Amino acid sequence: MFITFEGIEGTGKTTQITRVKEYFEAQGREVFLTLEPGGSRVGTELRKMLLHVDNNDITPITELFLYLADRAQHVAQVIRPQLEAGNVVISDRFADSTVVYQGYGRGLDPKMLHSLNEVAVDGLWPDLTILLDLDVEVGLKRAMTRNMREGKTQAEGRFEQENTSFHSRIREGYLTWAALNRKRIRVADASGTPEEVSANILHLIESHQG
Repeated sequence: MFITFEGIEGTGKTTQITRVKEYFEAQGREVFLTLEPGGSRVGTELRKMLLHVDNNDITPITELFLYLADRAQHVAQVIRPQLEAGNVVISDRFADSTVVYQGYGRGLDPKMLHSLNEVAVDGLWPDLTILLDLDVEVGLKRAMTRNMREGKTQAEGRFEQENTSFHSRIREGYLTWAALNRKRIRVADASGTPEEVSANILHLIESHQG
């Protein structure tokens, strides 16, 4: 099973991914956690370029193709082999991020982005995508606090430095994209306690499997 997590900055994806991993492991399943950008060896180098605040001159098209390159390598070298080995794969972000951030956020055509993603994923789409939805200001505050705590303000803070209107477009873009892909993308309210959010997510997973 291939599950991805999406959402604006600061929605608590890392915490919830860990809880879902524990859920599957309790069932005796092997679980592999990964992320984008940076899920492969080549991807770790691309992640540095994409997320460092010094690279704020990257054009939307350049940004797009760097993400697509990261994804193609990620699928071929990491995700597909893990799934073929029978493992559950959970990824922090995947193809939907490109449609939303580069499409609804940067103004590129979402239909074109979806077509390019089709090439990058080589037919491998998630079985289920969990979209964690949260108020933009709350999410940004959480993200900035996290980055300062982990020392990532410069290294991985490029998107957090975008203005509030950009992040609002991202949130609305995610909700629009989820409405267009209801069978795969399920929305979970991320404003509650970690326990409340986790319970909702596990319910979504169980109902999807059932």
